[in-house]
Amino acid sequence: VLVAINPYEQLPIYEQDVIYAYSGQNMGDMDPHIFAVAEEAYKQMARDEKNQSIIVSGESGAGKTVSAKYAMRFFATVGGSASETNIEAKVLASSPIMEAIGNAKTTRNDNSSRFGKYIQIGFDKRYHIIGANMRTYLLEKSRVVFQAEDERNYHIFYQLCASASLPEFKELGLSKYFYLPA
Repeated sequence: VLVAINPYEQLPIYEQDVIYAYSGQNMGDMDPHIFAVAEEAYKQMARDEKNQSIIVSGESGAGKTVSAKYAMRFFATVGGSASETNIEAKVLASSPIMEAIGNAKTTRNDNSSRFGKYIQIGFDKRYHIIGANMRTYLLEKSRVVFQAEDERNYHIFYQLCASASLPEFKELGLSKYFYLPA
């Protein structure tokens, strides 16, 4: 289990040399780090030939998605996949439509993902990344009809309202809407 905590500043602790420093180390030999958790899961996968899971938890805006990105970068680097393909970018590339549908302004983050994510990474027999699958789960359906003070609906709502006067959207009647009681 990895608990994400956003330091709210850029730290030089996710560079390539840090990945190599944690690669091959035992858990606890070095300071706690995303790469230490990823290395332990990677080693156990290779040693036991069994699936491994990393659960990333944390408050809204803590950096859970970014933490998952760093773990995937670690896997791509130690597995030799990083130079062959940009697997990290391919795995995490979300369409702008999905981001608009699942992100909203909260009191802690102007662009907070309201999705739960399950990312499954596939490895070949040499433990190189060969693919991935991401499933998303919308967590706050109530946000569609109600927002707390200083929060907003999903970005898509405002994008549709801003586009209501465009010719291709006219017949959808987007300029007339009412919030219904939840």
